[in-house]
Amino acid sequence: MKKLLLVYVFLIGVFLIYVYNYHLQASRIRTVNQEEQTLQGKIEETYVMVTFLSGIDYWKNCLKGFEDAAQALNVSVEYRGATQYDVNEQVTVLEQVIAKKPAGIAISAIDPNKLTETINKAVEQGIPVVLFDSDALSSKAFSFLGTNNYNAGVTAAHKMAELLGKKGKVAVITLPNQLNHQQRTKGFIETIDKEYPEMEVVTVKDGKGDALASKQAALELLKQYPELSGIFVTEANGGVGVGEAVASFATAKKVKIISFDTDKRTLDMVKQGMIEATLAQGAWNMGYWSLQFLFHLHHRLTPSLPSGYPLLPAYMDTGITVVTKENVDSFYAK
Repeated sequence: MKKLLLVYVFLIGVFLIYVYNYHLQASRIRTVNQEEQTLQGKIEETYVMVTFLSGIDYWKNCLKGFEDAAQALNVSVEYRGATQYDVNEQVTVLEQVIAKKPAGIAISAIDPNKLTETINKAVEQGIPVVLFDSDALSSKAFSFLGTNNYNAGVTAAHKMAELLGKKGKVAVITLPNQLNHQQRTKGFIETIDKEYPEMEVVTVKDGKGDALASKQAALELLKQYPELSGIFVTEANGGVGVGEAVASFATAKKVKIISFDTDKRTLDMVKQGMIEATLAQGAWNMGYWSLQFLFHLHHRLTPSLPSGYPLLPAYMDTGITVVTKENVDSFYAK
C-alpha cells in the first residue's frame, strides 16, 4: 500500500508540474501576442515620405523600406516630393503635407537651413518628424537616419588612391549647398590631403544634381586640367554625366570615376568599366527605420526624459558598400 501511495503521489506531482508549465507557456504566448498587437496601427493612420527630385531611381529603395514597415505595422503611407532640385518647391510640398496633419513625416532635406523653419512648424504642431538621407542639423526633427557621409567621402578617397596608385590630380563634382554632399566632399578632400601627399584635389565643381550639368562641368575640368587622373562625383545623376563626358573626351580615357548610389544607369556604367566604383547606401534601411521611428513617436512607445522629450537615437548610420565590376550584379533591382 505504501508503494502504491508513493506512486500516486509521484503521478499527482508530475501532473501538477505539467499543469503549471502549460499555464506558464500559455501566459507567455498571451504576453507575446499582446506585445505584437501593441505594434499594430490603424490603416487610416498615414505617414508621409517627402523628398526632392522625386522621380529619380534612388528614392525607390527608400520608399520600398517605408512601405515594408507600413505593411508590418498595418498603417498607410504616402510619397510626396519636389519634382525639381528646388528648395522652395520642397518647402511648399512640406507645408501641404503638414496641413493634412499626418501621423508622422520622414523628409530628406534639400537644404540644411532653408527647410528648418517648416520642419520645426510640423514638430511644434505635434507631428513627429525624422530626417533621412540628408540632414537639417539645427531643426527640431527627432532623428537622422542615413549614411555617415563624411566616412563615405573617406572611403571614396581611399578607393581613388587605390585606383591611381596613390598619385595624381583629382577633382570633385557635387551639390555644394546640400549637407550630405558637403560632408562627402569634406571627407574626401581631408583624407587626400592628410594621407596621400602625392595626390591633389585641384577643384570642386557644382554638378547641380543633373546629368547634363555634371557632364558640362566634367568637360570643363578635362579641358582645364589635362593631367587630371580622377573625379569623385557625390551623387548618381552626376556620375552618369561625368561618365559620358569622359567617354566622349578623346584624351581622358584613363580618368577614373567614383560615383554614388545604385540607379541602373550607374550600375550599367560600372559593369561597362566607364565608372570604376560607386558607393551603395542603405536606402531600404533609411525608409524602413524612418517609419519605425515615426510609429514609436506617434504612439509614445519610446521612453522619455523627465521633460517629456522622447528618447530616440539622434543618429542611425545605415551603412555603405563599395560597388565595383566584381560585385555589381548583386545590386541590380530584382
